[in-house]
Amino acid sequence: MADVGDQIPSSDSPTTPFRKIVLPTDETVTVPRPPDPLAPLPPLPPPPPPLKGGLLARIGDVPIKVVYLIGAIIVTVLAVMLVFVIFSGDVPKDAQRTPRQVAPISPAPGASGSPKPSATAVPAVPKNLAYPQQAGTATVTIGTISDLATGISYPRLGLPWTAKSFAPFAIAQRVGKVAVPHTVIASAMLPGATPKTKPAKTADYRDLAVRAVNWSLRTQYPAGATLAWTGSQKVPVGKGWMLGYKVTYTVSGKQKTSQAIVSIHEVAKTKPAMLFASIPQSGKSHYRDLNTIVQGVRTL
Repeated sequence: MADVGDQIPSSDSPTTPFRKIVLPTDETVTVPRPPDPLAPLPPLPPPPPPLKGGLLARIGDVPIKVVYLIGAIIVTVLAVMLVFVIFSGDVPKDAQRTPRQVAPISPAPGASGSPKPSATAVPAVPKNLAYPQQAGTATVTIGTISDLATGISYPRLGLPWTAKSFAPFAIAQRVGKVAVPHTVIASAMLPGATPKTKPAKTADYRDLAVRAVNWSLRTQYPAGATLAWTGSQKVPVGKGWMLGYKVTYTVSGKQKTSQAIVSIHEVAKTKPAMLFASIPQSGKSHYRDLNTIVQGVRTL
């Protein structure tokens, strides 16, 4: 009978070496070696060779529209320069010595700044002088012109008077062609700067009427015009002053005259309203219409 110890199954001792396992050849795994950080970088590829012909070789890459646009700009600049070169000296010698004579343009009555004094000082205005009855037959009155821009109204006359737009006035009635001096009845605000305060005295309105007369001599008649007073009186209604005057001037070497009036009226503004009328001697058959205007002007 065997010993008990001989009954224990046999086993490998810890010191028994491991069995060697050999993988098949096709199952071998290769692990790449990590790059060496100190190794030099590979050289950069060489730059492409320059195009033959330099800048001209690149023109073919520009869109055709851009080429046309640049060409058009160059042609335009050259054309403008050529015009200046050709015509820069084409100025008549007479024009360089003598300024061109042009018809004067009447400044707008509302323009800023005080009116400049007339070339010829007007005579002292009478404190009171009744406006006379003019000769001739009055034109039929067909209505009323209400000038909302100035705040006054006055009679509207029938034919041959017609109401038209006529700068620098707000509204104007005229007869005949446009010529200096005009045949006109028109309204506007007082020319020049607005007074700092609204006039309070009758004498203030008389002074403003003289200012308007000076404006008319400077802008509505030939240079060198003079006057003689024909009337100086209060307006028929409200505050204001009316001046009548006969204007004398020279046209083409001949002395001529006009009958005129200026009527200044207090309105709901600091600057007063102005009614101006002038009829040259060629239209003396309409002189009586000045009486119609003087008596019929009102504030709105």
